[in-house]
Amino acid sequence: MRLSVLVSGSGTLLESILAHGLAVALVVADRPCRGLEVATAAGLDHVLVDRRGYGGFRPDFDREGYSMALTGTLREWNIDLIAMAGFGTVTTSTFTDAFAGRILNTHPSLLPEFKGWHAVAQALAAGVAETGCTVHLATAELDEGPILATRRVPVELGDSEDVLHERIKRVERELYPAVISRVMDAMAAGREPASAAETEEESR
Repeated sequence: MRLSVLVSGSGTLLESILAHGLAVALVVADRPCRGLEVATAAGLDHVLVDRRGYGGFRPDFDREGYSMALTGTLREWNIDLIAMAGFGTVTTSTFTDAFAGRILNTHPSLLPEFKGWHAVAQALAAGVAETGCTVHLATAELDEGPILATRRVPVELGDSEDVLHERIKRVERELYPAVISRVMDAMAAGREPASAAETEEESR
């Protein structure tokens, strides 16, 4: 079972995945980042599919061209399962269709609440008593797809966005590797990744 981890930033989720003993066949980054340094230090194969070659962060970013390049890279490496770990590029359906049902993502809220890039700030603004993290199968629609597991995280009086986000990340670093492991086991047994979903009682 060949797992690829997609990174864009500090690589702390990648570190957690490795600390939990999961075998990573390939790390892919969309920009130079510490995640690539983590991969290098761990002796992992890694590739930079740099968005700067497709317009970078300009309004004319070639999202489809980038999605095709990313898809081609992962196919070249015969990847079976993909775990997005803070990956900051939204792809098109070219990518999600090519690996349908085999792309995992983690999001810092209890989906379907607070989708998008500012989920923690949205939770604080809404005044909710708790939020959390969700692991789901990624689709072409942002923060959609079947939910595999959730964990609740309390919002405490006086929380800033950074403090709350770090509390969520601590839970995420335990939950995400566990779900990836279950999905890999399910796929190795010939079952669909969604069969690795926790029950409502376990996840909530």
